[in-house]
Amino acid sequence: MPVHAADPPKHKTALVIHGGAGVIERGSMTAEEEKGVRADLNAALDAGNAVLSKGGPALDAVVAAIRVLEESPRFNAGKGAVFNAEGKHELDASIMEGHTQRAGAVAGVMTVRSPILLARAVMERSEHVMLAGQGAEKFADSLPDIERVPNSWFDTDRRRKQLEEAQAKEKAQAGVHVKGSYFGTVGVVALDQQGHIAAGTSTGGMTNKRYGRVGDSPIIGAGTWADARCGVSGTGWGEFYIRAAVAHDICMRVAYKGDSLATAAEEVVDKIVPAMGGDGGAIALDKDGNIAMPFNTAGMYRAWMKPDGTRGTAIYNDEKETPAH
Repeated sequence: MPVHAADPPKHKTALVIHGGAGVIERGSMTAEEEKGVRADLNAALDAGNAVLSKGGPALDAVVAAIRVLEESPRFNAGKGAVFNAEGKHELDASIMEGHTQRAGAVAGVMTVRSPILLARAVMERSEHVMLAGQGAEKFADSLPDIERVPNSWFDTDRRRKQLEEAQAKEKAQAGVHVKGSYFGTVGVVALDQQGHIAAGTSTGGMTNKRYGRVGDSPIIGAGTWADARCGVSGTGWGEFYIRAAVAHDICMRVAYKGDSLATAAEEVVDKIVPAMGGDGGAIALDKDGNIAMPFNTAGMYRAWMKPDGTRGTAIYNDEKETPAH
């Protein structure tokens, strides 16, 4: 009888999620709102873990988890996207597969229900990495499986109120443009049974943004990065994340300096970005399943599933872990 080699041992999986960082203080949400946020984070964990637990690729897990958050009105991505200065929505997303270094991104799309799906399509079904605006919309026209919606589908009363507040403040300051203070992005990093890492990010950008402004979320190396050892998704004031190449810098500190994931992530998020004048957070995951979730704001929506199967959600900066169920 032929001798069959034993199946190679399966790599332990891990998953980490963020739903945006910013002014998220205790008392800023009702108990019901907080319950809804945690439920959505847990649903995203469930969606990603459903892929990983069956031996599926990290890339699929990232997309599955992000799609849950894009469909929720509670996060600044997809359905919950903020309004720009013209009262419209412009959405950005990116995705990257670590072991192949493939990447795809879209910026300023207005009729694509799931920007992360279109970003993946750019990666897998085009020769490009990033498509923007009308060009990205035309690419979506060629893909019958990319669902389209009117721009008004992304409207929510909460985001409209935020726009009105930002514009009232702008008017009170004699026309000086006021930066929307509502940070928000969703992001996922996953490690699969093959030991592969993938990362993705999706956002509606910044409240009251103008001139086709694009932040870090769709920019590979700024808001999203994955390689064979490390994956990162960022959330915060995008201009500074672009200037500091935050996602790439974290992973390069692991690769070239030999820093631990936690040390690298905390150094960049807690020192480099604030020194430049920015703020925000990031999630990071390495090939051993170590997870880092640093942020320098009052809160960051976050959730995780560690290689040992333990999982949790958290919102505030003084919160270590909340049982998922």
